[in-house]
Parts: sequence; structure tokens; C-alpha cells
Amino acid sequence: MATSADKYRGAVVEDLQLPPAFALPSTEVISRAIELAYDRDFSHIPVLDENRKPLGYLDVAKLKQSWEAGKANPDDRVLQYMTKFKRAASEPYTLITPGSSLSELATFLQSNIFALVTDYDRKFVLAVATRHDLENFVTRRG
Repeated sequence: MATSADKYRGAVVEDLQLPPAFALPSTEVISRAIELAYDRDFSHIPVLDENRKPLGYLDVAKLKQSWEAGKANPDDRVLQYMTKFKRAASEPYTLITPGSSLSELATFLQSNIFALVTDYDRKFVLAVATRHDLENFVTRRG
């Protein structure tokens, strides 16, 4: 059986050719967030603060359930419904950049739904990577 390193043959995140990240400001209303998510067929959307720093993410299916149950107002802000990223010394931030190996990404995705691909200084969210992206890469590469 091939190891993760063999499976990806030294490829890096940039090799996945991910589309540019789509993220929402924390002040966006949920009606617009749902519309944009379905237009782009996204299940999770990063939420950024006014300085474009990642705060958390929206679980679109969960938000839609709240909406349909009448628990969410169309003019509510996404900040109210997002899942916050854990920021604690006990849970260090894993930096995923375009230069990170796909083996590193695969390890990260074993315990996370998606990865935010950022620049080295973590100032910009460049893309969002998922297990599905890795599977597609392996299939394409053969």
C-alpha cells in the first residue's frame, strides 16, 4: 500500500489548482450568504473580520435548517450563526500555504472538514481545500 507521501508524489497544495477562496464578511446578512453558497455549491464558507482575518465558518446546511425552521431572520448577520475557529495554546494553528505538501494537507484533513489555504503570514485566505480536492487530484494524476 502506498504511503501518503508516495500517493502525492511530492505535490504541494498549489498543484491542486484550487479556485480562489470565497469568504464572507462577518457583517453579511444570512439571506445573501445562503444565496451565494447555493450559487457556488459550497457547503462551508469562511467568515472574515473587517481586516480579512478568519474568524470561523458557516455550515450552510445547518444555517438553512435554522432558516427553514423559522429560527433565523433573513437580516441576521452571519456572525450569529458561524462556528468559531478554536484559538488556544493547546490547539496550535496549522499553517496551510500553497507550498505545503499534500501529505501535510491530508493529515490535517483527517480531523478537519476543510483547510483554509493562506499566505505564509496568514494575512489572506487564498483558497479552501477539502478531502474531495485531494481525491480528485489523485484521480487526475493517476
